[in-house]
Amino acid sequence: MRRAYKFRAYPTRPQEGRAAGLLADHCDLYNAALEERREAWRMRKASVSYGMQSAQLKEIRKADPDGQGRHSFTAQQQTLRRLNTVFGAFYGRCKAGEKKPGYPRFKPRSRFDQVMFVAGDGAKWVPAGKDGWARATFQAVGSVKVKQHRPVPGKVKALQFKREHRRWYVIVIAETEPALLPAAGREVGVDLGVARFLTTSEGEIVGNPRFLAESADVIAGLQRRKARARPGSGNRKRLRRALAKQYRKVRSQRRDFHHKTARTLISGCDVIALEDLNTAGMTKRPEPKPDPEQPGTYLPNQAAAKAGLNKSILDAGWAQFAMILKAKAEDAGRRVIFVNPAGTSINCHCCGRRCERPEQKTVICRRCGPHDADVNGARNIATRAGLGSGQARAA
Repeated sequence: MRRAYKFRAYPTRPQEGRAAGLLADHCDLYNAALEERREAWRMRKASVSYGMQSAQLKEIRKADPDGQGRHSFTAQQQTLRRLNTVFGAFYGRCKAGEKKPGYPRFKPRSRFDQVMFVAGDGAKWVPAGKDGWARATFQAVGSVKVKQHRPVPGKVKALQFKREHRRWYVIVIAETEPALLPAAGREVGVDLGVARFLTTSEGEIVGNPRFLAESADVIAGLQRRKARARPGSGNRKRLRRALAKQYRKVRSQRRDFHHKTARTLISGCDVIALEDLNTAGMTKRPEPKPDPEQPGTYLPNQAAAKAGLNKSILDAGWAQFAMILKAKAEDAGRRVIFVNPAGTSINCHCCGRRCERPEQKTVICRRCGPHDADVNGARNIATRAGLGSGQARAA
């Protein structure tokens, strides 16, 4: 299996300038390929494939030797594959019948922040020595110092050079063997929520740290100051950097929490069942409701309340947690089962009858009495997945 390791890179000033040029040239290639696809469809209703665009690279490099010609050929192929993946996702949304599938858009240079290299062809990885510094060499950039804080087992297959605002990172993708864990003898269902981050079918609770909500006052203050600053001024640029730093801190805290929580579950459980939640659908804005009696006006649709719920769901980061849990389970030889979420929160885990929910944390079954809503949901999830920790339904 392949695993990715992310390390902080420290390019020199000249290397940083060459790296910015690398990203700019790959951004131009990406946008030119997108323009070709768009115009081919607009003019002739013809589709342009990755293979057709990859075959043109030789001529493109020959026509621009000081621009596209100085970069790695395989890295440019990876950029074209990236665009092909974006179009594949767009066609998938079209087939699924989405109203607004979102046609691929051009990228400004300021938002094109990563380039993929194949190891040994335009990029080279040298592990850290006694001083803890590794070296990542990229064509047209040079040998960049990298702070390697953990070993990279297995064979390095690819390297990704990435910019995150003013920081640079090297992502090392290696082919490794799974690190299988011994059997733990536990199978649990997990209910994800907003009030509590997760609750297991055995009654264990992990609180929701709400990292974005904790930083809301600081972020709001920076946004107000940035809105008042004069466009193009140095003060506005400094405030934009401070705002990006605060968001990066929230993102890092959330990811660290997800990794640690997932590791605890993987270490203690052989099988974990989760709801197959459609987070994107759950966080959509409500559709406006036109008022039939007053044309041009709209009826109340609870958009403000829904916006608050959407922010809480996105702050919890259920989709990222599920992805991290699945990756760790694959590496450890564990199983993660996704079940249909319909009715898991409101149906009684003992008899299957529909319960009443007078308050957020409690459901009441007319036959079995009150239950903790989250534990009830987790046990329903375990039962649907066929796990032993869900209580069997009464006949």
